[in-house]
Amino acid sequence: MKTAIVIGGSLAGLAATALLRGAGWSVELFEKAGSSLEGRGAGLVTHAELHRGLARAGCVIEDLGVPVPQRVVYDRDGSVLEQWDHLQVFTAWGKLYAVLRAQVPPEVIRGGVAFAGFAEPPAAGRRVVANFSDGRQRSADLLVAADGLRSTVRAALAPEVQPEYAGYVAWRGVVEESLLSPRTRAVLMDKFAFCIPPHEQMLGYPVAGPQGEVHEGRRRYNFVWYRPADTASELPRLMTGTDGKVYLDGIAPHLLDPKIIAEMRADAVRLLTTEFAEITTATPQPLIQPIFDLTSPRMAFGPVALMGDASFVARPHCGMGVTKAVSDACTLVDSLAAHADISTALEHYSRQRVAAGDKVVDYARQLGAYMQAQVQSEAERARAEQFRTPHAVIRHTAIAMH
Repeated sequence: MKTAIVIGGSLAGLAATALLRGAGWSVELFEKAGSSLEGRGAGLVTHAELHRGLARAGCVIEDLGVPVPQRVVYDRDGSVLEQWDHLQVFTAWGKLYAVLRAQVPPEVIRGGVAFAGFAEPPAAGRRVVANFSDGRQRSADLLVAADGLRSTVRAALAPEVQPEYAGYVAWRGVVEESLLSPRTRAVLMDKFAFCIPPHEQMLGYPVAGPQGEVHEGRRRYNFVWYRPADTASELPRLMTGTDGKVYLDGIAPHLLDPKIIAEMRADAVRLLTTEFAEITTATPQPLIQPIFDLTSPRMAFGPVALMGDASFVARPHCGMGVTKAVSDACTLVDSLAAHADISTALEHYSRQRVAAGDKVVDYARQLGAYMQAQVQSEAERARAEQFRTPHAVIRHTAIAMH
């Protein structure tokens, strides 16, 4: 039986583990966090491609999320600028994690153990040998790096590949449906809604409740508010924690300065609809996320494959992050089945998924160009104008790519 090591126990790593096991591989999954990741994350957009991948992994996808039949763009005064009937299912990160986690037996997972480097450089025709933080060493036919934006595996193999800050941040949060006023529930809870202040974008949609509930009264509302933040002054100011340290890569919610949160909520009252302002106020613990682009020229290094956010990170406007990760896992398994030699299989996988990743990242850059603190070129300026209008925003955000 062929053996695989998967690094990273989030959605991408769970999908890879489930699919590899389904294809007859023996898999060990290493996750540096010592506890379950189920409580992490916020809202997610689903696509048909994601549903197909989950089904392949053996997941039960009935009631995966909340069906939302309509998209609406509101002006600041609450009037409707644009609307479009487009049915889509939205879910919560925790719900999807639970669905995938159920496909991976507990004995496969090594929690609280971080990847610590390769014992020898990975090379075609050789087994990969990995070291771990607890002193153990593992040898396998294949290693899959699903360890996210700051991948330690990618850093060891391609240190020149680095995330690039996009010039804006996203305020995010989820709030219990029951905490919202009747008016706000009536206006927002059955819609994928937008509000577009100059050079900004607020959006929101209903997602599954804390225990995966999708019925009325037990759901939550997820918001994402994109705002420009230049690297010279605004980004460091926003990312300075209550401990005085600056976290440019991302700050833990509990370290957010309460004054920064209060400022965001005051801006919501000034710039957004009454209902969206209520959402930001009612959310008990908002978080802030710097937006990054990441592209990798290759996703295969001998018997090592990069996947998910370890290889490509697109701005969230496409809503393709999890879909892309699960599709990576499906293509990886298909490539391994089609080629007896693992390195040849991974080169085939890399060619397909690099092309797909480049496409998603480029399109997401186009959608987000008008929110950047600084437009870099005439081409970006043209993109910004193309996707600034309510009509464009409502018809291109979180739409499946083909």
